[in-house]
Amino acid sequence: MIAIVVTLLLVLLLARPTGLYMAKAFDYIPSGLDRFYGPLEKMIYAIGGIHQENQTWKRYAATLVISNSVMILLVYLVFRTQAYLPLNPAGIANMDPSLAFNTAISFMTNTNLQHYSGESGLSYLSQMIAIVFMMFTAPATALAAVFAFMRGLAGKPLGHFFVDMTRAITRVLLPIAFVTALILIAQGVPQTLEPAAVAQTLQGGEQTIARGPMGSFLSIKELGNNGGGFMGVNSAHPFENPNVISNLIQILLMMLLTTSLPFAYGKMVGNAKQGRVLFVSMAMLFIVLLGVSLTAEKAGNPALNAIGIQHEQGSMEGKEVRFGVAQSSLYSVVTTASETGAVNTMHDTLTPIGGMITIATMMLNTAFGGVGAGFMNVLMYAIIGVFLSGLMVGRTPEFLGKKIEGKEMKLIAVTMLVSPFLILVPTAIALFSYPDTLSNPGFHGLTQAMYEYTSSAANNGSGFEGLGDNTLFWNMTTGIVMFLGRYFSIVALLAVAGSLAAKKTVPETTGTFRTDTGLFAIVFLAAVLIVGALTFFPSLVLGPIAEQLTLKP
Repeated sequence: MIAIVVTLLLVLLLARPTGLYMAKAFDYIPSGLDRFYGPLEKMIYAIGGIHQENQTWKRYAATLVISNSVMILLVYLVFRTQAYLPLNPAGIANMDPSLAFNTAISFMTNTNLQHYSGESGLSYLSQMIAIVFMMFTAPATALAAVFAFMRGLAGKPLGHFFVDMTRAITRVLLPIAFVTALILIAQGVPQTLEPAAVAQTLQGGEQTIARGPMGSFLSIKELGNNGGGFMGVNSAHPFENPNVISNLIQILLMMLLTTSLPFAYGKMVGNAKQGRVLFVSMAMLFIVLLGVSLTAEKAGNPALNAIGIQHEQGSMEGKEVRFGVAQSSLYSVVTTASETGAVNTMHDTLTPIGGMITIATMMLNTAFGGVGAGFMNVLMYAIIGVFLSGLMVGRTPEFLGKKIEGKEMKLIAVTMLVSPFLILVPTAIALFSYPDTLSNPGFHGLTQAMYEYTSSAANNGSGFEGLGDNTLFWNMTTGIVMFLGRYFSIVALLAVAGSLAAKKTVPETTGTFRTDTGLFAIVFLAAVLIVGALTFFPSLVLGPIAEQLTLKP
């Protein structure tokens, strides 16, 4: 438990300075950062023919979606032809069309859902120029979108997508990923282009040990809230996560950008106190979720307790001994709260309540949320809270001096409905039409299917690994869910930002509901729990909660 407290304190210490740095990095006002990064960025702009001009929300959104779609197509072609390309010492075959479709969308949408095993499904070239390429461009896209959204809320022009995306890579992702890759390699993470090693076992047999350029892969995997593993078992593998130090670094990387965004937001909109209020609100929600998960996993399996089997360490099923219950539970909550999707334990083997926390965290997507897109979701709930408060006192709600009216709320309402639609409808179809793909036909099977679509819609990527997901049905449906879950909400919220940016600022009066107070924090959390949690509560009752009750002696 001391290690958890130390980890969270380190996250807290890093959040504010990182947030202030990011606000400066994305501010179009000239600064010292321009002198350092400017020459490289100007060269990129010149090669790409990019003009540093402000775009309308429609042009910004169109540029974002079209450029991402082109990248999906290019990466799909790499996956389909990797057998004929260099850097393939293991002779890995081309990807199946439906799997290539799923994987290309998965990594470009920052989801990194994997229906393949990394060491046997992709060549070194595919890992480096396709997967790692998208691990930079996907979070860079999300950071560009969230800072455009912040500018719109502040009444400023939204900026230019390619300028923001370039800055996200050059000023944030690349420098941090480079340094942390060296640290992870020093901890024992392999970084080589040599083929798999062949070792002699004690019994006289041979064992093939997969390896590859993992250090550079792992740092951006965690920093960019990507989560896809070079190895099939992800960060439970000793090469991807050798020890408690590497585990700590990965947790810090997953939380670094997500916890810093509230402070960047406060700086961008000129209301640092509101940013702190949002940070504290999300931190409280995160701690509650973590506490429930730790309690459930420490208590162990009630069925085993009832027959007298001693397991004082808690439920160790599916967990690595080098991490134990506490670090495994912390990692599971962090990876779903930050929408990363990396795992150091198999979520399918968590206790029903522990598994429910990982699903609920993705459904809410407000316990910090992913890099960029998740914080846009947080601000959406903040606007909902302000709107509901305005209705209760009988006045037009205002947020950052802008009136929240029917146009904005219609866009937000539709965005709110998309998530449960993308999760619950496909889950029902899968349970009815393809029950044979579930490893458990009971309540746990429902949770497996629901987790897969929740992870896809929330762009998380982790999974309940008992699911037989590499089929045409699962590849196509989750691919569509990932694409819609990613871009529909970004486009809709950019439209909200564009609408608010065009409005005149309303002077603050004694009747204005302040959004930088403890009362607003309560309203924000109430909006999350009432509007968000209750939407999915019935499905959670039918899945993990019902499963927990069946374990009672």
